[in-house]
Amino acid sequence: MTSGQPLPRDRQPTLTIAQVAERTGLSHDTLRYYERAGLIERVGRTTGNQRRYDTADLAWLQFLLRLRETGMSIADMQRFAQLRARGDATVADRLAMLREHRAELAERIRALRRDAAALDDKIHHYERLLGDMPTQPGTDERA
Repeated sequence: MTSGQPLPRDRQPTLTIAQVAERTGLSHDTLRYYERAGLIERVGRTTGNQRRYDTADLAWLQFLLRLRETGMSIADMQRFAQLRARGDATVADRLAMLREHRAELAERIRALRRDAAALDDKIHHYERLLGDMPTQPGTDERA
């Protein structure tokens, strides 16, 4: 929406860019980038051309953060956002994207668990080695 073009009543802007940055942890620059990149729809503006976000914008940003945190690429996030913008006709495509992403995430979680187990084994190995070593003269055994 451009300034001077009112938002629908159910999408009245309520949050400044500073408030959204504080609530999401995203910087002002990142929020502007997300808008330029098409990840979020053009944000409503005041007559002074200041961005104003509504609660739906905030909820969408929080979902985008989940996608990013779980490793979805910006390109895939853009594709998902484009599908979302096209409406209900794309629900099946969006569901397929999320299912694929979830499957990839599940595999990464399994891999991380295997890696963590290998680290635990090595930690326990070194702890056993240290437990079998005699203390060195002049060291403080309480440390």
